[in-house]
Amino acid sequence: MYDHAIGLESEGMMEKKVVVIGSLNYDVCLKQEHLPEEGETCFADSVEYCSGGKGANQAVQASKLGIPVYMVGCIGRDQQGEFLKTNIERYGVCTDYLKRVDENSGMSVAQSLYDGGVRASVVKGSNDKVAKEDVDALDEFLHTGDIVVLQLEIPIPVVEYAIRFCKERGCYVILNGAPAAPIDEAILKLVNLFVVNELEAEFYCGREIVSPEVAVEEIRKMTVHLGNICIYTLGKAGSVVCSGSQAEFVPAKEVQAVESTGAGDSFIGGLCYALTHDMDIFSATRFATCCSAKTVCKTGGQPAMPTLEEVMELYHAEPINQ
Repeated sequence: MYDHAIGLESEGMMEKKVVVIGSLNYDVCLKQEHLPEEGETCFADSVEYCSGGKGANQAVQASKLGIPVYMVGCIGRDQQGEFLKTNIERYGVCTDYLKRVDENSGMSVAQSLYDGGVRASVVKGSNDKVAKEDVDALDEFLHTGDIVVLQLEIPIPVVEYAIRFCKERGCYVILNGAPAAPIDEAILKLVNLFVVNELEAEFYCGREIVSPEVAVEEIRKMTVHLGNICIYTLGKAGSVVCSGSQAEFVPAKEVQAVESTGAGDSFIGGLCYALTHDMDIFSATRFATCCSAKTVCKTGGQPAMPTLEEVMELYHAEPINQ
C-alpha cells in the first residue's frame, strides 16, 4: 500500500484529493518485433496481463506519488474485474466508488513493438455502463479545490454531465481528451485544464501538428477560444502548455525509452500531484514530463509508473527547460 503522507509541501496542502472518473481495462500486452501485414501471422515473444485503462492508469500514477486518489467507474462481475479492483487498491487508490455491473470488464489488446511504439484495440465493456447516477453519488464527497480528472473512454454524455456537476461544486476539472471525440464546446469552456496529445490536438484544432512551433501557434488559439489552460503532449519532442497569453515549450527528458505504454497517463497523474501542491501550470508540466520520462524506461504501464522519490531525482537533476 502506498503512503499518502508522502509530500514536499505542508500537510495542509494535502487536504485536496483527486477523483478520477473513468475507465478500467484488463490489458493483454503482446511484445513483438513488428505488426503483421494483411494475411500475415506473427509470433509474439511474450504476453503480460496488466491492469490498465486511462482512468485507472492516471489514478495509479497520482496515488504512487503519494496523494489521496479515488476511482469512480465500473467493472464487471468477472475475474478480470476483481483483478482490476485489487490491483489499483494495491497502489493505494480508494475504490469505494467503483461499481460492479452485469457486463464484461473493459479489455484491451496492446502490441508493444521493439521501437517503443504501441498499438491497441479496446473493448469498452463495463466502462460503457458508467452513468450520471455514479456522478450524483459524489454530491457530498466533492469539495472546493478537489481535482477531478476525466477522459473519453466512458460515455460522452456522462463526461459532459460530470464536468458541469463538478464545476458547480468548485472542483478543478482536468479533461484528457483521449481518445479524441466531439465534445460540446460550452462544456469544454468549463474545464480548467484540457490535455491532449498531438493527434488528438489535430482532431480538435483541425490542423496537422507538424512541429512544436505549429503546436504553440494552435494552442494559443485554443486557449483564447476556450478561456482555459491547454496542454499538447508531443511524444518524444515534449509538450506545449498555454495559460492566458503565455505559451511555453517543455522539451522531453532524454532517457533510454523501453516502451511508451502509460506515458500519457503518467503525465496526467503527475499534473495532479503538482496541482495539489500549488505548482503553477508551467512547473506542473515540467514535473509531469519527468513522470512520463521515468515511465517509458520500464515496461508494464502501471508497474512502470514512478514514485515521488524517483520523479524528484529527475526533476532536480538538471534544468528541464533549456
